[in-house]
Amino acid sequence: MKKFFTTIQNIFKIEELRKRIVYTLLLILVVRLGSFVVLPGIDPQHLAGLEKQTADGLLSLLDMFSGGAFSNASIFALGIMPYISASIVIQLLGMMIPYFQRLQKEGESGRRKMNQMTRYLTIAILAFQAPAYIANLHAQIPAEAFLLKGIGFTAFSTILLIAGTMFVMWLGERITDRGIGNGISLIITVGIVARLPFAFLAEAGSRFNETTGGVLMLIVELVILLLVFAAAIALVQGTRRIPVQYAKRIVGNKQYGGVRQYIPLKINAAGVMPIIFAQALMFVPLLFSGFSATQGMAAALSNPIGFWHNFIFFFLVVVFTYFYTAVTVNPTVMADEMKKNGGFIPGVKPGKKTAEYLDSIMSRITLPGSFFLGLIAILPAFAMIFGVNNQFAYFFGGTSLLIMVGVVLDTLQQIESHLLNRHYDGLMKTGRLKGRTS
Repeated sequence: MKKFFTTIQNIFKIEELRKRIVYTLLLILVVRLGSFVVLPGIDPQHLAGLEKQTADGLLSLLDMFSGGAFSNASIFALGIMPYISASIVIQLLGMMIPYFQRLQKEGESGRRKMNQMTRYLTIAILAFQAPAYIANLHAQIPAEAFLLKGIGFTAFSTILLIAGTMFVMWLGERITDRGIGNGISLIITVGIVARLPFAFLAEAGSRFNETTGGVLMLIVELVILLLVFAAAIALVQGTRRIPVQYAKRIVGNKQYGGVRQYIPLKINAAGVMPIIFAQALMFVPLLFSGFSATQGMAAALSNPIGFWHNFIFFFLVVVFTYFYTAVTVNPTVMADEMKKNGGFIPGVKPGKKTAEYLDSIMSRITLPGSFFLGLIAILPAFAMIFGVNNQFAYFFGGTSLLIMVGVVLDTLQQIESHLLNRHYDGLMKTGRLKGRTS
């Protein structure tokens, strides 16, 4: 305990790290306060129907990602998911269209162009989602709740919703540049964590009201939740180390022995991005149904315990795991770098053979990793089937759990790096904290 408080003191001794943490907390506070600012022209006393709509189902997950802004009819109601959807499309285009592939190879200038395209596409998606959200408001809350009516209210609210999402996106970018961690992921994580106390209290209240076995079941749920958290951490951190024996160098009459090093190939090199991408696509039917999943395909895909929802979700997670691994891990580049530095894998020829070997290893370890990731993604459905409160069940796996684990580890890793660079003890006894980017 003493070491923990000493580490906290060391964090605030580093001026740059202290400023980054304070800056991040202030911007997160702005996002949290904005999630309670109701759209002008709507009486907040009549939002019970909207809160009931988001109490369960896929809309409750969307409300969680927005930190409760969706059910509050807030100016930030659409959250950051439209930006995530736009990012998916741009990255897919980078895999298929030569123009986007050239942009990816242009370095910083290409990245800026792709970011600009992502912003424009985000606005285009919002232009569809904002009117659908307003139409959903008219369907869920009584007419007397609207102090302003007509096309003027719809146009004004649409502009405000678009501006709200773009502002949240801008805050996320500022956190990334001047704060701690990935700002977009951090904003989503804070929104999820903000819902955890309410979800736990609702589950605890329902269990304590049971006449027999309620408290025991709550304890069992908490134990299972801790085990799932441990599994998620193992999935995020898991690596397989491939030894690389550097060639011996002869300088004059002196021989320098080889130094054994390792290539860390992660079981889940894609991190939490596949599950975020898959979840964003699962929200698409809600967009075309105007956020009202009451019949047809939208109802089937929006049922969190339905077979087709979980089957498609699992399939998308597996596909996106392979896709994102292919984007982030390039065996050819790794093989070329090893060859340039005089390194080799024992028993494998440098160059093309090494690239093929690394690719085969990545394919083998990505398959079980993708299935494990898909299984964790659909665990909330099993929790709901066994009677866990819908909102609390989302913390038993799925997008919310993996985002929390991945983002927390990445944030702690950045703090750890600052501490070690200033010759302070790290957050862990080993002095090294592994995150998704380690």
